Amino acid sequence: MPMRWWLAFAAVLALGYAPAVVAQQDESAARQQLDAIGQEIESLGQRLTSTGQARDSAERELREVETELAATHQRLDTLQAERRQLDEETSQLRQHRDRLESERANQYAALGQQLAALYRLGPTPQLKLLLNQGDPAELDRMQAYLNRLTEARNRRLSDIARLDTALADTQKELSERQARLDVLADELEEQSALLAQRTTERRSVVSNLDDRYGSEEERLADLNQSREEAERVLRNIQAEMAKLAEPSPTTHIVSTQGDLPWPVQGAISSNFNHRDGVHYNGIVIQASAGTPVTAVHTGRVVFADWMRGFGNLLIIDHGDQIMTLHAHLQQFSVRPGQQVNRGDEIGRVGDSGGQTRAALYFEVRRGGEPINPQRWIARR
Repeated sequence: MPMRWWLAFAAVLALGYAPAVVAQQDESAARQQLDAIGQEIESLGQRLTSTGQARDSAERELREVETELAATHQRLDTLQAERRQLDEETSQLRQHRDRLESERANQYAALGQQLAALYRLGPTPQLKLLLNQGDPAELDRMQAYLNRLTEARNRRLSDIARLDTALADTQKELSERQARLDVLADELEEQSALLAQRTTERRSVVSNLDDRYGSEEERLADLNQSREEAERVLRNIQAEMAKLAEPSPTTHIVSTQGDLPWPVQGAISSNFNHRDGVHYNGIVIQASAGTPVTAVHTGRVVFADWMRGFGNLLIIDHGDQIMTLHAHLQQFSVRPGQQVNRGDEIGRVGDSGGQTRAALYFEVRRGGEPINPQRWIARR
């Protein structure tokens, strides 16, 4: 190939390579920027945490009990996940042990056949071979046969020794797994008892809260005050988000309006602008306690804490001044600053905040103002 062709080919390669390098550098810089934003939001979450307002001792007690309940649920989930993993590993180890034992039995059977063949040759086959003055070619064949038998026997013995070691290691791992499973069983029993105790305590606290209202008007007035306090907290979140060195990047959530998945499946028991205490800025979706709640779109968690009137409240910033709020959670599955993707579990349906039945309260906000969530989530 002429030199000018090589130069042209090299130039084409260089032109193709340079954008690739730049693209890699841009991608790396973008990842670093997103990580930095995540760290800033995590710090923001730490500054905003523990902002839930509690006017009297009963509400403070409710917050304490429901926070402990959430922690207990999370601990139980962690323990149960570890137990499932250990059960799976134990099952795999038992299968591995069975394979090793079967292989060792096969090796013993093959070794037995080799020893039987040597036995049929007599106690001193090498000596007989030397004393035999027959055909030299036949002598060579016999010697080669004896050598192969000896080598095969040694290999079998080596394989059996290796299998014995592997079986001993496997048995040791099984014993360790079983010991850990026994400890987990005790911890699960302890946490389950604690959960039952906290649930009973919560029931008593909620009953005390209900008894303090002389009328339905008093109850609604108190709930509306909870909403006003929550609005102040939300304004603080908006202000803190505006102070971030880098704004949250767009996630193009606006283009998905009307096509977002539901955070949880269930019937709507309270609609947007239905004036019922704290719930009129969003919708209430009925679902069983413990049902996973999922993110409707990519974003960053900016708040995860207990708030008066809302219980365990989680807020996700999706960029483009869009936020989603999820209240009355049983527990959180993510933390402030963490990035979530569409469909990721962010919590579980609960009745925190003094609710009498499990449900998810869901809001969508744009520029800090509540908008109808049903215009954003897909029709069913």
